[in-house]
Amino acid sequence: MKKPILAISLGVALFAFGCQSKVDKKEDAQETPKQEFAIDWHSKSNSLEINPQHVSLDIEVDFDNQQIVGSSKWFLKPEEGTEKAIFDTYQLQIDSILYADGSKAPFKIGSHDEILGAALEVDLQEDTEELTIYYKTGEDATALLWLTPEQTFGKEAPYLFTQGESIYTRTWIPSPDGPGYRFSYDAKVKVPEGLLALMSAENPQKKNADGVYTFKMDEKIPAYLIALAVGDIAFKAVDERTGVYAEPSILDKAYNELDGIGQMVHTAEEMYGDYRWGRFDVLILPSGFPMGGMENPRLTFATPTILAGDKSLLNLIAHELAHSWSGNLVTGATWDDFWLNEGFTAYIERRITEAEHGAEYTAMLWDLAERKVDDTVEKIGENSKDTWLKMDLKDRDPDLVFTRIAYDKASALLLLIEQTVGRETWDNFLRKYFDEHAFESMDSERFIEYLNVNLLDENEEWKKTIDIDAWVYGPAKPANYPTVKNTRFEKVDQQVSAFKEGASASALETKNWSTHEWLHFMAELPEEVSLEQMQDFDKVYDFTNTENSEIASAWFIQSIKSEYKTAYPKLEEFLYEVGRGKFLYPLYEELARTEDGKKMGQEIYEEARPNYHPIAQRNIDAILN
Repeated sequence: MKKPILAISLGVALFAFGCQSKVDKKEDAQETPKQEFAIDWHSKSNSLEINPQHVSLDIEVDFDNQQIVGSSKWFLKPEEGTEKAIFDTYQLQIDSILYADGSKAPFKIGSHDEILGAALEVDLQEDTEELTIYYKTGEDATALLWLTPEQTFGKEAPYLFTQGESIYTRTWIPSPDGPGYRFSYDAKVKVPEGLLALMSAENPQKKNADGVYTFKMDEKIPAYLIALAVGDIAFKAVDERTGVYAEPSILDKAYNELDGIGQMVHTAEEMYGDYRWGRFDVLILPSGFPMGGMENPRLTFATPTILAGDKSLLNLIAHELAHSWSGNLVTGATWDDFWLNEGFTAYIERRITEAEHGAEYTAMLWDLAERKVDDTVEKIGENSKDTWLKMDLKDRDPDLVFTRIAYDKASALLLLIEQTVGRETWDNFLRKYFDEHAFESMDSERFIEYLNVNLLDENEEWKKTIDIDAWVYGPAKPANYPTVKNTRFEKVDQQVSAFKEGASASALETKNWSTHEWLHFMAELPEEVSLEQMQDFDKVYDFTNTENSEIASAWFIQSIKSEYKTAYPKLEEFLYEVGRGKFLYPLYEELARTEDGKKMGQEIYEEARPNYHPIAQRNIDAILN
């Protein structure tokens, strides 16, 4: 498990410019153009010198030993005079490395760092353009979650999935593992018969007889977007370019929830240009997935907690779809620039949601986002540099970027620009930005320069009103933080006041409330809610048994506060079945506030821990210990 960082070796993440064409054959691949670079504190690779173009994977998934075994063949374009190729690894067992002619390449593995892993240094010959690395994954492969049949929905077959963000691809592929360098890939993956393998690439839609699958991703992507899932998985098409993958036992439920994703793609295209990844499919993973979703190109990974039965939680799918433009198409060059991925994506997500559900509905999302920023600033300190958009992660864990600052403060900046220059002008700028930087990387400084040259320089008043440096290089919430009038929460606040004044649950006016309205209502409840009031709520709304994971999580937090033990069996079931960190961490934190609660949390966690991803395990270990 990760510990506080002790030392970091300086790596280089490339800052990519110049359009890249599809790769039909590795030997015909268009060479990645010569690039400027920004410092990537979290990669030990020398990507700038070796210019990796493409990787071919040939791997076998061994469930018995919970190990991936095989090879990665790298196609390089080394700069003249480059003597070594350096790859990122994390506890990989390197068996041998071969040159193109089959002879062995000398190599050494550097010292291990708890955050970064170890550098794999390979000697290059004068004309080396190809290296094949034979390897096995180690016991602490953070990217991999191996599930027994009992931990799946179907209960009959094992399951494996990967999570590469932020720097975890190096735990299952020796690679230049930084967001600022892109390469194409293909793969041959052998899995046990009866299972289906899927990747962030061109995918099969049904199982084959021998368990050997081939994949191709022609577009160049950063290492963290290489993804793999293996299990008893079936497919159902939505339209000619979208569909749903899930275990057979939940496929119909998943399809019924997601059958609108085809229209969602069209909605996004109308605003930001063509969808450039071929297919947009969604894989509903088992419950151990720690994220809400992961934007792997062509195959979004999604938590089963979005399957509420009423399509009320699909803004998460809108978010992952938005990454097809922001984050995947144009990628932050380093983890310091993470806001360029997530802030743009959160903004586009809300534009998609507005197009489908209206401005009044979307205003609730903007309101909730601002509250999350307020909570984050209060938690980490209003003067902390971690409230800047441009992060400073030197000598620090890159996972520190995953706060609401990168998502919600950053998206608020884009909303401010929209409100200042006008929506049509802003949309035209964004479309041009995505077109001109497609399949490239971007850092904060270059984006600000591009924004000024292509938009703000034409109007000094715009530039003064926005004051972008105060947002990107300044703390907390700037004075010009934009607001969105949210009439629906105003009505919720009236019902909160009525409840505080003694109104019963049945007397509250809650007809047709959305998930967001209920979440706001619960967040505004007083700390002390009596057992009688909790019983009244449950009698009227049956929150303890809701299938809506967002409402369930908020209700269980209030149940812990009020010691409403009627809900505890369902709380335990929820903690055992759900692996999404968004829900797990606040619940375990609330349990840990009291001695009895902490004991209860530890007992649940001891049994539930194997169901959780290593990322979630690490965080909950810290909460309960």
